[in-house]
Amino acid sequence: MGKQRVLSGVQPTGNLHLGNYLGAIRNWVEGQSQYDNLFCVVDLHAITVPHNPATLAEDTLSIAALYLACGIDLECSTIFVQSHIPAHSELAWLLNCITPLNWLERMIQFKEKAVKQGENVSTGLLDYPVLMAADILLYDADQVPVGEDQKQHIELTRNIAIRVNDKFGSQEKLVLKLPEPMIRKTGARVMSLTDGRRKMSKSDPSELSRINVLDSPEEIQKKIKRCKTDPIKGLWFDDPERPECENLLTLYTLLSGKTKEEVATECRDMGWGKFKPLLTEVTIEALKPIQQKYHDVRSEQGYLESVLREGRQKAEAIANQTLSRVKTALGFIAVT
Repeated sequence: MGKQRVLSGVQPTGNLHLGNYLGAIRNWVEGQSQYDNLFCVVDLHAITVPHNPATLAEDTLSIAALYLACGIDLECSTIFVQSHIPAHSELAWLLNCITPLNWLERMIQFKEKAVKQGENVSTGLLDYPVLMAADILLYDADQVPVGEDQKQHIELTRNIAIRVNDKFGSQEKLVLKLPEPMIRKTGARVMSLTDGRRKMSKSDPSELSRINVLDSPEEIQKKIKRCKTDPIKGLWFDDPERPECENLLTLYTLLSGKTKEEVATECRDMGWGKFKPLLTEVTIEALKPIQQKYHDVRSEQGYLESVLREGRQKAEAIANQTLSRVKTALGFIAVT
């Protein structure tokens, strides 16, 4: 038995923040040697909302470089750009013609984003879960690392695969493999610094709501100093009335490498005035080696492009096999 295959991706919509790193990428790094990993920069997803074409290419390179800076190892992982593999768009179209419209209309993230966009909602915003399904199914992924808020997307992917298998495959010969969600409970959902009940997000208009992986020490200090807290002295976990306290203690736990029990004991009698400098110092130190590696990768002329070129070749070979299998199952003619 070979290693199970894991696939995941990040949109190139600006800098990665601590939520992306602690909730996703650091988990990938810690377990990557156990799997055959495919990590994608999902630039096609980035244009489902209004985007800046002048920065898309640079943002794509930045995310790819941050994968490497955070510790993605090319010995066991492949890094590639979604739009470099035409099979993503082609399989998405084939799956569109099989996916019932009402499955997409009930997706929670579509409803939330559609409210924000008003009359400017694109078909792509409605349809991007099908493209996400294509991303996953193309590579016969066994597991997909996701947060709790994205489980619905994996359920939709599985439902689409089941529908394809039922219509065009057989029990002896499935067309598409059913993926499983890979969810890590601790740190899977890092919350905003301005509202402990909302997820940390790139789309939040306030920069103070998130700490970006490439933020300078001065920016980190400013954001933690201004982050929302409460007037209660003493810090403890698992109090639903203190969401900001829970979030900041969790960040400290994850960044310091200490256990929850150790942090609970250390911070039990602390006030915010003592805790915030502590969190600031730990955050700066945790991000320093990532930032240094990032700048090293970006300064090495041509290296990043060679990584993405090799990644495209590896990913395309797998994707084209799956696409061919699906097209054959659907009855398309093949010419050799």
